[in-house]
Amino acid sequence: MKDYKLLFAVLTVAIVWGTTFLSIRVAVETIPAWFVAGIRQFLAGIIMLIILISRKQFHWIGWKNLSYQLMISSLMLVIANGMTTVAEETVTSSLTSLISACSPILIFLGSVALGLQKFSIRALIGVLMCFSGIVVIFWDGIQDLQNPDYAMGILFLFIAIAGWASGTLITKKMNIKSHNISLSLFYQFIFAGIVQIIFALLFSENYNFGNWSIKSISAMLYLAIFGSVAAFFAYHYALTKVSPVQVSILAYINTIISIFLSWLILGEKISAQFIIAAVLIIVGVFVTNYNREMFKKQRIGDAI
Repeated sequence: MKDYKLLFAVLTVAIVWGTTFLSIRVAVETIPAWFVAGIRQFLAGIIMLIILISRKQFHWIGWKNLSYQLMISSLMLVIANGMTTVAEETVTSSLTSLISACSPILIFLGSVALGLQKFSIRALIGVLMCFSGIVVIFWDGIQDLQNPDYAMGILFLFIAIAGWASGTLITKKMNIKSHNISLSLFYQFIFAGIVQIIFALLFSENYNFGNWSIKSISAMLYLAIFGSVAAFFAYHYALTKVSPVQVSILAYINTIISIFLSWLILGEKISAQFIIAAVLIIVGVFVTNYNREMFKKQRIGDAI
């Protein structure tokens, strides 16, 4: 018998997270990036608070736990999500999603450096494939980096994936676990939202609210409600049915969906060179993170 809830959860994660880069690009068309990131996270935090109160699960988590949540929030939401959003003011959503797909490589290399994982020939091949993909992307367009805004956007992207990787590694190294993930996320979202809105007020040259288009506002609300909250719940529901390794396959699907939608909806140019780079990066990340559990009987497709 098919598990339709699992099917819905998997499709939600694959499609919604596959549209986040597209939505960010639309949102920053008329709304300053830090406002997009900050309002997104703050609204997500308010939604989490309402859910927690309705379930009578909201409570103080203690100063020690709070310090962990703020540290993770700073790295994975303020820096990673924030810098990605800022980068998309000058970098296409398809390129953003592709470069962001390299974060598992950085996580793997960091895990090896910290002794959390062993290096192997297979992993080396995967890393080299991913690096080759990056080279292919910029091989003919290296002159584009002479544009200061574009070059800064690319730099922000690499800072973003470094922030995400650092947050992931710290969580692994310190073995940080939460008995109530929704509660932890509330503190993370609210903190990130407040910090990013402050950044928006400090660093946005022109934030005339009258210039914010309905399309951009809608995209920002979509990111808060679906990108941050709905996809999160769907992701963790999927984790209750299949293994984390199997759910991680969705990361590769997200990138493909994001690139396709950027071409279809935004009309972004997807050249043969870009496709080659995408294949190298996606396959390289897959090879590096390959695990036999991905293809055991209880994989996502079989559970559905």
